[in-house]
Amino acid sequence: MKLREPMPELTGATEWLNGEVTRADLIGEKPTLIHFWSISCHLCKEAMPQVNQFRDDFKDKLNVVAVHMPRSENDLNIEEIKQVAAEHGINQPIFVDSDHKLTEALDNQYVPAYYVFDREGKLRHFQAGGSGMKMLEKRVNRVLDELEKTE
Repeated sequence: MKLREPMPELTGATEWLNGEVTRADLIGEKPTLIHFWSISCHLCKEAMPQVNQFRDDFKDKLNVVAVHMPRSENDLNIEEIKQVAAEHGINQPIFVDSDHKLTEALDNQYVPAYYVFDREGKLRHFQAGGSGMKMLEKRVNRVLDELEKTE
């Protein structure tokens, strides 16, 4: 997915955990962070406390949606996904992408991966890997600053 391209529809989930959201729910008011993770991804689990802190720090300014992207057959157990999500405090909506529908729509190949969309739903930042929370925060702040200037 290229920068400035529109957010795809959030369709094709095999299941939603913690409530379901649509593209229409996410566009208009505030920017959105979509982050990909997997129960078999050690880096994802290491980064989750920072993602959760980020989600909580920006809760009034940013939509956050988690996407569980299975990397193997072992990642398809919904009960294990629920358990790992609970253990790691993932309480935002989780799009369970067992058929890789959203993964393919975003052309995503990585976990963890982070997509920042502005309030109009255009992609403004993408990054993959577990170590770039400072960069992610900088990009989200840039999108939020633009938002404040237009209000």
